[in-house]
Amino acid sequence: MNLSSAAQAILLLTCYFGKASNESVKPLSNGEWGRFALWLKDKMLSPADLLVANPQPLLASWNHNRITTERILQLLGRGHSLALAMEKWHRAGLWVVTRSDSEYPKRLKTKLKNDCPPVLFGCGNKELLHSGGLAVVGSRNAVEADLLFTQQLAAKAAAETVTVVSGGARGVDETAMLGAIKQGGKVVGVMADSLLQSATGAKWRQALMDGQLVLVSPFYPEAGFNAGNAMARNKYIYCLADAALVVHSGPKGGTLNGAEENLKHQWVPLWVKPSTDPQSTNSLLVAKGGHWYPTDSQSLNVDTLFSAPASMEHSVQEEQQQLFPPADTTEPEMTGTAEQFAVTDFYKFFVISLSKLAANPVTAEELSARTLLHQSQLNEWLKRAVEDKQLIELQNPLRYHYIKNSR
Repeated sequence: MNLSSAAQAILLLTCYFGKASNESVKPLSNGEWGRFALWLKDKMLSPADLLVANPQPLLASWNHNRITTERILQLLGRGHSLALAMEKWHRAGLWVVTRSDSEYPKRLKTKLKNDCPPVLFGCGNKELLHSGGLAVVGSRNAVEADLLFTQQLAAKAAAETVTVVSGGARGVDETAMLGAIKQGGKVVGVMADSLLQSATGAKWRQALMDGQLVLVSPFYPEAGFNAGNAMARNKYIYCLADAALVVHSGPKGGTLNGAEENLKHQWVPLWVKPSTDPQSTNSLLVAKGGHWYPTDSQSLNVDTLFSAPASMEHSVQEEQQQLFPPADTTEPEMTGTAEQFAVTDFYKFFVISLSKLAANPVTAEELSARTLLHQSQLNEWLKRAVEDKQLIELQNPLRYHYIKNSR
């Protein structure tokens, strides 16, 4: 590999070149590197300036209790290990881009700033890292119906020349990637482990050779599965895309955590497929600010998913698990045929729940904690409920009280 001096220094300071247990010193984490890189910039130094016979004088004013000068010097002294690792990975078709390189994806820098990974290992069509696209994510143990949906969605994205971004894991991720490739589409796979094995395996070989696929990872290319790495890489899937769709999220795990992290930071619009699985947490993601994926998806252009809808009031089929349970046994139940209740407004569920949630005066903060609704969505519905005379506002402090005979 033709690595610049800056890239070599960044690799030495931030990367493993063997199993972690065999390393005598721990490389800098993303946050640690970000802190040290800012110091270098402040001192008008480049990482490349550290590649001298004795870099210690350059570090004279550096002082940090964890990122010690001794640690930095030990990391910089691993040149032989770097050379051996680069030769091995280059023979397998891998390449490296660092934050100092023009080829580094701008989406990661823009969205993650100093938290973006200092190094990306990859193989395949590097240009795809700049294409954006639709992130498709979901559980490893998704049911057949969800996998079929994923396959159809990926084919639709391919037909519209929209790149599919996913995580390469068994289940929804792998199905989305293979589905797009089969239809001639472009794919970005963000790997949490085993990049070297994936790059040389039969599953992805043809797509890599044809330029349809790029596999990329911020982790040691020979690393095995690690739950922490699997969680950490989720943010990169979202940040390399322009929008995301969750096919199925379980009650715990990487899909749920990654989607919640995206909602918190608002990297990209989050769409969620309606699910009939009682264990699914898809409705929770909508309650926290996601958007229901339109059930009539055959006529939908994938491009329309790149912008969040203006209204937060989304519809869902009756079979979807209700966000709010009936307030009490005297409340009217929403029953009927699928045709009668094919589309249900979540605001109606909210109004029904108020007879219980606001039977006594309650603050907006208390309602937010009980319903798990996104704060902006809750405020909008509270305002609407007051206008509809479902609630009255009480002052000092501001509270809301249900009007018993409002309906």
